[in-house]
Amino acid sequence: MTSARYRKPISMNMTPMIDVVFLLIIFFLVSSHLAQQETQLELDLPLASTGDELTETKTERVTINLKADGTVLLGAGATTIDQLDTRLAYEHDRATLPIEVRIRADSTIPFGEVKPVLVACAKAGIWDVSFAVVEEGQ
Repeated sequence: MTSARYRKPISMNMTPMIDVVFLLIIFFLVSSHLAQQETQLELDLPLASTGDELTETKTERVTINLKADGTVLLGAGATTIDQLDTRLAYEHDRATLPIEVRIRADSTIPFGEVKPVLVACAKAGIWDVSFAVVEEGQ
């Protein structure tokens, strides 16, 4: 029979938990970097004399970039106008908060090429749509 003074104290191995914490930190750093890339795409945004400052809201934001060459980017991935309403509907269905669409269009794009994006938002049931612009004089 073993006596109490010869037993080893019970302890937990912390190595797996530390590994998981470091992996979570890396995941969140990488995902936040990718989220910033979609709004930092170099575009010649249109000028505006009036507008509202960017405010943080309790919504999930989807960014659509329209480049001068006609390329449509939903977030950081390329898409087509035909696929846009399906992809926006998917984003709308999976969102846990109200969804907002921010359109960043090159200033040289005519409205006729922006209109299908607005129609795709309406088909997906998204009504909170805003345009990214640059204030005149900056």
